[in-house]
Amino acid sequence: MPVVTARATATDVTTSDAITIRGLRKRYGDATALAALDLRVAAGEVHGLIGPNGAGKSTAIRILLGLLRADSGSARVLGLDPWTQATSLHRHLAYVPSEVALWPNLTGGEAIDLLGSLRGGVASARRDQLIERFELDPTRKGHTYSTGNRQKVALVAALAADVRLLLLDEPTRGLDPLMTRVFQQVLAERKQAGQTVLLSSHILSDVDEVADSVSMLRAGVAVSSGSLQHLRSLARTKVRMDLRTAPTQSELTVLEGLQNIALSDLPGPGPAHHRLTFTAVPGKVGPLVTALNGYGITAMVCSPPSLEELFLEQFRTTS
Repeated sequence: MPVVTARATATDVTTSDAITIRGLRKRYGDATALAALDLRVAAGEVHGLIGPNGAGKSTAIRILLGLLRADSGSARVLGLDPWTQATSLHRHLAYVPSEVALWPNLTGGEAIDLLGSLRGGVASARRDQLIERFELDPTRKGHTYSTGNRQKVALVAALAADVRLLLLDEPTRGLDPLMTRVFQQVLAERKQAGQTVLLSSHILSDVDEVADSVSMLRAGVAVSSGSLQHLRSLARTKVRMDLRTAPTQSELTVLEGLQNIALSDLPGPGPAHHRLTFTAVPGKVGPLVTALNGYGITAMVCSPPSLEELFLEQFRTTS
């Protein structure tokens, strides 16, 4: 990575991007972890980083932290080079790894305060509120904590910090569904407060719930990247319609953009009703609704694809 000669601090930097990665490459012997990775995270957004095991997510985060040196390419975090300016950079970010190790003889509260002291302390009121919301006992020693409780310690320390950037690598590992929901709520609050978040997770529902944009990694490259709204606009939408009159198969097959068609009769008293389900290709939902309106639409539900469906579709088309 290029050496930066100007010793700027993060507070000197004015940029619309919190993270910029261009052509990043990293190999471990014969194995390629990152192959010309490009990634952009705008300041103030929650950006999801998803992909199968071995896609390069954790390697990318370690390079952004300055824990690994890339073989080539460039990375800037808050305008700084994470390899040559790591000391300055770490005052302005907090990190939660997928596997948290604590000092065995420190209590959870002591560990939170110690981690906070590395970047100038934590907001005491927010710290106490987060301990309560995550239902963490801060008086217990680190060696007594379960995996989920160790994760809570790291989350409280990071989320209570007054930093500009959160780097979260599988942060909900070991949390139960209730605590995962608390995490999602707190993350939404930190976003409202102006923090930027890079969230790597295998739990796609976590990312779907809180992310503004997503990058899908495969074999060390971003195969798809953009806002969730934009990615959904490129994918098929599921539609379910209840109709008074059933169209014929030949009438349906001539409609452009209609796929995966299923037509059935609805049981019940009164006039016959029929249920039509299908998927519509991008940009065709409106015209299809207009075309089918003559059959007497009585109810309709449109379901945009979930992040999991987008993920599976993307990897199906690139495999």
